[in-house]
Amino acid sequence: MSSTAISTFLPVPAVVPVLDPGFRPAALATRALEREATVPVTLALEQADGSVFHHSMRVLDAAHPAAAANDFFVERLAKFLLWAWGGYRIYVAGPASLAESLRRHYTDTAVGRFDSEIIGKRIYDRPIEVVSVKTAADLPKPHSNTAPLGRHWNGCRIGFDLGGSDRKVAAVIDGKCVFSEETVWDPYFQPDPSYHFDGVMDSLRKAAAHLPRVDGIGGSAAGVYVNNRVKVASLFRGVPPEQFNTRVKDLFLDLRKAWNGIPFEVVNDGEVTALAASMSLGCNSVLGIALGTSTAAGFVTADGNITTWLNELAFNPIDYRIDGPPDEWSGDRGCGVQYFSQQAVGRLIPASGLAIDGKLPLPEQLKAVQAAMAAGDDRAAQIYRTLGTYLGYGLAHYASFYEFSNVLILGRVTSGPGGDLILSGAREVLDREFPELSAKTAFHIPDEKDKRHGQAVAAASLPVVNVTA
Repeated sequence: MSSTAISTFLPVPAVVPVLDPGFRPAALATRALEREATVPVTLALEQADGSVFHHSMRVLDAAHPAAAANDFFVERLAKFLLWAWGGYRIYVAGPASLAESLRRHYTDTAVGRFDSEIIGKRIYDRPIEVVSVKTAADLPKPHSNTAPLGRHWNGCRIGFDLGGSDRKVAAVIDGKCVFSEETVWDPYFQPDPSYHFDGVMDSLRKAAAHLPRVDGIGGSAAGVYVNNRVKVASLFRGVPPEQFNTRVKDLFLDLRKAWNGIPFEVVNDGEVTALAASMSLGCNSVLGIALGTSTAAGFVTADGNITTWLNELAFNPIDYRIDGPPDEWSGDRGCGVQYFSQQAVGRLIPASGLAIDGKLPLPEQLKAVQAAMAAGDDRAAQIYRTLGTYLGYGLAHYASFYEFSNVLILGRVTSGPGGDLILSGAREVLDREFPELSAKTAFHIPDEKDKRHGQAVAAASLPVVNVTA
């Protein structure tokens, strides 16, 4: 990888993050490349159900003095597509050398092997495969499936949302939330699956105490779930592999058994983020982003449906500088989790000058920042302004992959007046650098209760239940 060639296409943003001047947005980098690129390349991702998604770009002619940057830009695009859309087979229509470089990335580098293990083997039960074809005409045709999600309110329901620092639960009767609660927990590095099972059961029982009966349970959790089975989830990364296979994969099926087999649905928290956004706003074409312990996101189409996409934006690169902050799990740099989460807040605290102990758990660090913000401390405000700048450039990059007209942000990081600064910072970026996108994008932020518990309430609407009089 030629850092010199890559740096040619990393312009300084017009709006520099106040606490992170080294930030080099992917949106600006790809735009800079596009100005000089002349060689068409199309990537197509194939999923297990036959869905195929295309995305086109241009790369530099081999004679261009910075042509060594091509491999980097193709890999960053493939990375984004893998975690946003999903797929186990990547077709590359263009120079064969690009496909070969991408193939080596997934076998010879640590971050590439991570993607192949998690996306390929764990989610699609096979390693990532890279296929070289000559032209876009040789690619499999685009094909996709969409489906409705949730919006069922009849009966007495429980909804839960499992995050990395807290779990939330809500009791809902015919669409009205009658109880909600947030409980601090620390699931990431717990080796015993009983910790997770018992924690969820505790929350469910507390909610059930506020209902005359329980007709169905819906859940939102970070990770990938297929038919209520855990495929991969950061919440359980402390569980040894053998325990994961025997006790975690069917954790939610076991919970359903404990509740007498009632309707029970668990989906990725990103999808519930999007669902909560769509229901809150009363509209579609929504990209919902939750800034919590990690980054959750989801997308509701113009038809009000969800796709087969993964929408795991925590892993999607939005910063193309070579020395960007690394993700603690994958080790990759410049990925969303370091810009849209409590981890981002913790990373920015030293630069802000706030005297907050970095050894404190991230939720406690965030509370200290929020307290400083409430007290009018501009050092805390600088953290939120920086997050807003990140969000503006991140949305500009996301717009190349998602056709959204509404953006809703929620999650613990957005609680309090800092959330308004995040949105105003994002709007400043779009107004100055991407005015056309700004003109067609509406920003939304839910009220304080919805910020903290909106996903749990939305999750309650997931199961289909039959209630007899």
